[in-house]
Amino acid sequence: MHFPAACPEIPVESLAAALACYRDQLGFTIDWSDEQLGLAGLSRGDSRLFMASAAYRSVLGNRAPIVLWLNLSGRGEVDALHAEWARAGARVAGPPKAMPHKLYEFFAEDIDGNMLRVFYDFAWEEKGAGGEAL
Repeated sequence: MHFPAACPEIPVESLAAALACYRDQLGFTIDWSDEQLGLAGLSRGDSRLFMASAAYRSVLGNRAPIVLWLNLSGRGEVDALHAEWARAGARVAGPPKAMPHKLYEFFAEDIDGNMLRVFYDFAWEEKGAGGEAL
């Protein structure tokens, strides 16, 4: 069985405002949106996500804030995305940095307080060819 990529559901207060934020500041494409239903689908590259209004989420009761992890392929990609989002006016919490837990990361926040944790896992760089720690 091929296990597909997960499609997170982002809780939002105003679907229109959240869609504008993700489109204009975070570079996502709005694939479809149904304001009456309170649900929308977005994508960027291989990432897909849904946005759900409070009315749509009332059945499950899920709410903001959530943390969405975005695993990039290298430090350069993390730096480039940080620069892109900062230029677009996204709420970024400082520049990317290497953390003791072996992630090179930065955080961004959407208008509903949901966090996007953008990272590159560099732990493999500290292992030798046989998988042992250097």
